[in-house]
Amino acid sequence: MPIRLTPPPTMRERIASSDRALVGMWVSSGSTLNAEICAGSGLDLLLIDGEHSQNTLDTILTQLQAVAAYPITPLVRVPVNDTVIIKQYLDIGVQNLLVPMVHTAEDAETAVAAVRYPPRGVRGVGSALARASRWNRVDNYLTDADDTISLYVQIESAEAVRNARAIAAVDGVDGVFIGPSDLAASMGHLGQQGHPDVVDAVETTIRTMNELGVPVGVNAFAPEAARGYLETGVDFTFVAADVALLARASEALAATWLPQEQTDDDAEPRASY
Repeated sequence: MPIRLTPPPTMRERIASSDRALVGMWVSSGSTLNAEICAGSGLDLLLIDGEHSQNTLDTILTQLQAVAAYPITPLVRVPVNDTVIIKQYLDIGVQNLLVPMVHTAEDAETAVAAVRYPPRGVRGVGSALARASRWNRVDNYLTDADDTISLYVQIESAEAVRNARAIAAVDGVDGVFIGPSDLAASMGHLGQQGHPDVVDAVETTIRTMNELGVPVGVNAFAPEAARGYLETGVDFTFVAADVALLARASEALAATWLPQEQTDDDAEPRASY
Protein backbone atom coordinates (compact mmCIF):
# COMPACT_ATOMS: atom_id res chain seq x y z
CA MET A 1 0.00 0.00 0.00
CA PRO A 2 1.45 3.42 -0.93
CA ILE A 3 2.34 5.92 1.77
CA ARG A 4 -0.17 8.74 2.10
CA LEU A 5 1.41 12.13 2.71
CA THR A 6 0.36 15.43 4.24
CA PRO A 7 2.09 18.63 3.06
CA PRO A 8 3.88 20.64 5.78
CA PRO A 9 2.44 23.95 7.02
CA THR A 10 2.65 26.81 4.57
CA MET A 11 4.39 30.08 5.22
CA ARG A 12 0.92 31.60 5.56
CA GLU A 13 0.25 29.25 8.47
CA ARG A 14 3.68 29.89 10.00
CA ILE A 15 3.06 33.64 10.03
CA ALA A 16 -0.46 33.28 11.40
CA SER A 17 0.66 31.05 14.28
CA SER A 18 3.72 33.08 15.30
CA ASP A 19 3.74 35.67 18.07
CA ARG A 20 6.81 37.39 16.56
CA ALA A 21 8.21 38.33 13.20
CA LEU A 22 9.79 35.47 11.27
CA VAL A 23 13.43 35.82 10.26
CA GLY A 24 15.16 34.13 7.39
CA MET A 25 17.99 34.19 4.88
CA TRP A 26 18.53 33.69 1.17
CA VAL A 27 20.16 30.78 -0.59
CA SER A 28 21.34 32.18 -3.92
CA SER A 29 24.32 29.94 -4.65
CA GLY A 30 22.34 27.12 -6.23
CA SER A 31 24.09 24.74 -3.84
CA THR A 32 22.08 21.93 -2.28
CA LEU A 33 24.74 21.56 0.39
CA ASN A 34 24.54 25.26 1.28
CA ALA A 35 20.75 25.03 1.44
CA GLU A 36 20.93 22.10 3.86
CA ILE A 37 23.55 23.79 6.03
CA CYS A 38 21.41 26.94 6.25
CA ALA A 39 18.26 24.90 6.87
CA GLY A 40 19.81 23.68 10.11
CA SER A 41 20.61 27.19 11.31
CA GLY A 42 17.54 27.59 13.51
CA LEU A 43 16.13 30.38 11.35
CA ASP A 44 12.45 30.40 10.44
CA LEU A 45 12.60 30.88 6.67
CA LEU A 46 14.84 30.06 3.74
CA LEU A 47 14.43 31.98 0.48
CA ILE A 48 15.61 29.97 -2.52
CA ASP A 49 16.08 32.41 -5.37
CA GLY A 50 15.23 31.73 -9.00
CA GLU A 51 15.51 35.33 -10.21
CA HIS A 52 19.01 36.60 -9.46
CA SER A 53 20.85 33.28 -9.41
CA GLN A 54 21.80 30.40 -11.65
CA ASN A 55 19.14 28.17 -10.12
CA THR A 56 17.15 25.89 -12.40
CA LEU A 57 14.14 23.67 -11.77
CA ASP A 58 16.54 20.79 -11.06
CA THR A 59 18.64 22.67 -8.52
CA ILE A 60 15.57 24.11 -6.79
CA LEU A 61 14.06 20.63 -6.59
CA THR A 62 17.15 19.15 -4.95
CA GLN A 63 17.30 22.04 -2.48
CA LEU A 64 13.65 21.53 -1.52
CA GLN A 65 14.39 17.85 -0.97
CA ALA A 66 17.45 18.66 1.14
CA VAL A 67 15.72 21.15 3.44
CA ALA A 68 12.55 19.08 3.87
CA ALA A 69 14.08 17.27 6.85
CA TYR A 70 14.51 20.51 8.81
CA PRO A 71 11.99 22.70 10.67
CA ILE A 72 12.44 25.63 8.32
CA THR A 73 9.95 26.97 5.79
CA PRO A 74 11.27 27.43 2.24
CA LEU A 75 10.03 30.33 0.14
CA VAL A 76 10.96 30.16 -3.54
CA ARG A 77 11.18 33.15 -5.86
CA VAL A 78 10.34 32.63 -9.53
CA PRO A 79 12.29 34.64 -12.12
CA VAL A 80 9.22 36.29 -13.62
CA ASN A 81 5.45 36.53 -13.27
CA ASP A 82 4.82 33.93 -15.95
CA THR A 83 2.00 31.37 -15.86
CA VAL A 84 4.04 28.54 -17.41
CA ILE A 85 7.07 29.05 -15.17
CA ILE A 86 4.88 29.29 -12.06
CA LYS A 87 3.18 26.03 -13.07
CA GLN A 88 6.54 24.30 -13.30
CA TYR A 89 7.68 25.61 -9.92
CA LEU A 90 4.46 24.47 -8.28
CA ASP A 91 4.66 21.04 -9.88
CA ILE A 92 8.14 20.37 -8.44
CA GLY A 93 6.64 20.95 -5.01
CA VAL A 94 7.07 24.65 -4.26
CA GLN A 95 4.45 25.49 -1.62
CA ASN A 96 5.46 29.05 -0.82
CA LEU A 97 5.91 31.19 -3.89
CA LEU A 98 7.34 34.70 -4.24
CA VAL A 99 6.60 36.56 -7.47
CA PRO A 100 8.85 39.54 -8.30
CA MET A 101 8.03 42.84 -9.99
CA VAL A 102 4.33 43.02 -9.18
CA HIS A 103 3.50 46.64 -9.94
CA THR A 104 -0.30 46.61 -10.22
CA ALA A 105 -3.38 44.77 -9.04
CA GLU A 106 -3.57 43.24 -12.53
CA ASP A 107 -0.06 41.81 -12.09
CA ALA A 108 -1.16 40.32 -8.77
CA GLU A 109 -4.26 38.82 -10.37
CA THR A 110 -2.05 37.16 -13.00
CA ALA A 111 0.04 35.54 -10.26
CA VAL A 112 -3.02 34.37 -8.34
CA ALA A 113 -4.56 32.82 -11.45
CA ALA A 114 -1.31 30.97 -12.13
CA VAL A 115 -1.36 29.18 -8.76
CA ARG A 116 -5.04 28.15 -8.87
CA TYR A 117 -6.69 25.38 -10.83
CA PRO A 118 -9.74 26.15 -13.01
CA PRO A 119 -12.33 27.49 -12.62
CA ARG A 120 -10.63 29.84 -10.13
CA GLY A 121 -7.42 30.11 -12.14
CA VAL A 122 -5.44 28.79 -15.08
CA ARG A 123 -2.92 26.38 -13.53
CA GLY A 124 -2.43 23.37 -15.77
CA VAL A 125 -3.55 20.05 -14.30
CA GLY A 126 -0.75 17.53 -14.13
CA SER A 127 -0.77 16.45 -10.53
CA ALA A 128 -0.45 12.75 -11.27
CA LEU A 129 2.91 13.48 -12.89
CA ALA A 130 4.18 15.93 -10.31
CA ARG A 131 6.01 16.03 -7.00
CA ALA A 132 3.49 18.64 -5.79
CA SER A 133 0.95 15.90 -5.10
CA ARG A 134 3.72 13.38 -4.42
CA TRP A 135 2.43 11.58 -7.50
CA ASN A 136 -1.11 11.40 -6.14
CA ARG A 137 -0.02 10.32 -2.68
CA VAL A 138 -1.45 13.52 -1.15
CA ASP A 139 -5.15 12.85 -0.72
CA ASN A 140 -7.50 15.26 -2.51
CA TYR A 141 -4.63 17.36 -3.83
CA LEU A 142 -6.58 18.86 -6.71
CA THR A 143 -9.44 20.05 -4.52
CA ASP A 144 -7.25 21.15 -1.62
CA ALA A 145 -4.29 22.60 -3.52
CA ASP A 146 -5.11 26.19 -2.55
CA ASP A 147 -4.68 25.26 1.10
CA THR A 148 -1.19 23.87 0.45
CA ILE A 149 0.15 26.93 -1.40
CA SER A 150 0.85 30.45 -0.16
CA LEU A 151 1.56 33.32 -2.53
CA TYR A 152 3.61 36.44 -1.84
CA VAL A 153 4.08 39.26 -4.32
CA GLN A 154 7.01 41.60 -4.43
CA ILE A 155 6.52 45.35 -4.18
CA GLU A 156 9.74 46.84 -5.53
CA SER A 157 8.92 49.93 -7.55
CA ALA A 158 7.50 53.37 -6.94
CA GLU A 159 4.49 52.33 -9.00
CA ALA A 160 3.92 49.29 -6.78
CA VAL A 161 4.13 51.44 -3.64
CA ARG A 162 1.42 53.67 -5.07
CA ASN A 163 -0.69 50.61 -5.87
CA ALA A 164 0.06 48.75 -2.64
CA ARG A 165 -3.51 48.83 -1.31
CA ALA A 166 -4.96 47.51 -4.55
CA ILE A 167 -2.30 44.80 -4.83
CA ALA A 168 -2.87 43.62 -1.26
CA ALA A 169 -6.64 43.54 -1.82
CA VAL A 170 -6.42 40.92 -4.58
CA ASP A 171 -8.01 37.69 -3.38
CA GLY A 172 -5.34 35.00 -3.19
CA VAL A 173 -2.43 37.26 -2.27
CA ASP A 174 -1.23 36.01 1.11
CA GLY A 175 1.24 38.81 1.71
CA VAL A 176 3.62 41.31 0.18
CA PHE A 177 7.39 41.44 0.26
CA ILE A 178 9.16 44.76 -0.18
CA GLY A 179 12.41 44.87 -2.16
CA PRO A 180 14.29 48.07 -1.25
CA SER A 181 17.02 47.62 -3.90
CA ASP A 182 14.81 47.78 -6.97
CA LEU A 183 12.54 50.26 -5.21
CA ALA A 184 15.52 52.58 -4.70
CA ALA A 185 16.47 52.24 -8.37
CA SER A 186 12.94 53.05 -9.51
CA MET A 187 12.97 56.16 -7.33
CA GLY A 188 16.23 57.42 -8.85
CA HIS A 189 18.43 56.29 -5.96
CA LEU A 190 20.25 53.31 -7.45
CA GLY A 191 22.26 51.47 -4.79
CA GLN A 192 20.92 53.67 -1.98
CA GLN A 193 18.49 51.44 -0.10
CA GLY A 194 19.02 53.62 2.97
CA HIS A 195 18.06 56.86 1.24
CA PRO A 196 15.46 58.67 3.38
CA ASP A 197 12.91 58.66 0.55
CA VAL A 198 13.33 54.93 0.04
CA VAL A 199 13.08 54.18 3.75
CA ASP A 200 9.97 56.35 3.96
CA ALA A 201 8.37 54.45 1.06
CA VAL A 202 9.17 51.11 2.71
CA GLU A 203 7.84 52.18 6.09
CA THR A 204 4.71 53.69 4.54
CA THR A 205 4.01 50.39 2.78
CA ILE A 206 4.60 48.43 6.00
CA ARG A 207 2.16 50.61 7.91
CA THR A 208 -0.40 50.31 5.11
CA MET A 209 -0.20 46.51 5.23
CA ASN A 210 -0.47 46.56 9.02
CA GLU A 211 -3.58 48.69 8.70
CA LEU A 212 -5.08 46.24 6.19
CA GLY A 213 -4.08 43.18 8.22
CA VAL A 214 -1.98 41.83 5.34
CA PRO A 215 1.33 40.10 6.18
CA VAL A 216 4.30 42.13 5.02
CA GLY A 217 8.00 41.37 4.77
CA VAL A 218 11.13 43.20 3.72
CA ASN A 219 14.66 42.47 2.61
CA ALA A 220 17.20 44.11 4.92
CA PHE A 221 20.81 42.89 5.06
CA ALA A 222 22.00 45.88 7.12
CA PRO A 223 21.27 45.03 10.78
CA GLU A 224 20.18 48.55 11.68
CA ALA A 225 17.76 48.60 8.75
CA ALA A 226 16.34 45.21 9.69
CA ARG A 227 15.82 46.30 13.29
CA GLY A 228 14.12 49.49 12.16
CA TYR A 229 11.72 47.65 9.89
CA LEU A 230 10.98 45.11 12.62
CA GLU A 231 10.06 47.99 14.91
CA THR A 232 7.87 49.46 12.16
CA GLY A 233 5.88 46.24 12.03
CA VAL A 234 7.02 43.69 9.45
CA ASP A 235 5.84 40.11 9.82
CA PHE A 236 8.94 38.59 8.25
CA THR A 237 12.36 39.69 7.06
CA PHE A 238 15.37 38.26 5.30
CA VAL A 239 18.64 39.46 6.77
CA ALA A 240 21.43 37.69 4.87
CA ALA A 241 22.34 35.48 1.91
CA ASP A 242 24.64 32.50 1.70
CA VAL A 243 26.77 34.08 -1.03
CA ALA A 244 27.08 37.39 0.82
CA LEU A 245 28.02 35.65 4.08
CA LEU A 246 30.72 33.66 2.31
CA ALA A 247 32.04 36.75 0.51
CA ARG A 248 32.29 38.87 3.66
CA ALA A 249 33.68 36.06 5.83
CA SER A 250 36.38 35.20 3.28
CA GLU A 251 37.30 38.90 3.00
CA ALA A 252 37.57 39.05 6.79
CA LEU A 253 39.96 36.08 6.69
CA ALA A 254 42.12 37.86 4.17
CA ALA A 255 42.10 41.07 6.19
CA THR A 256 43.08 39.15 9.34
CA TRP A 257 45.75 36.86 7.98
CA LEU A 258 47.32 38.54 4.95
CA PRO A 259 49.70 41.51 4.95
CA GLN A 260 47.86 44.67 4.08
CA GLU A 261 48.83 46.82 1.11
CA GLN A 262 50.93 49.85 2.01
CA THR A 263 49.24 53.18 1.39
CA ASP A 264 50.92 56.38 0.21
CA ASP A 265 50.52 57.83 3.69
CA ASP A 266 52.03 54.82 5.39
CA ALA A 267 55.67 55.44 6.30
CA GLU A 268 56.20 51.95 7.65
CA PRO A 269 57.44 49.17 5.33
CA ARG A 270 54.95 46.57 4.17
CA ALA A 271 54.45 43.82 6.71
CA SER A 272 55.85 40.40 5.94
CA TYR A 273 55.29 36.93 7.27
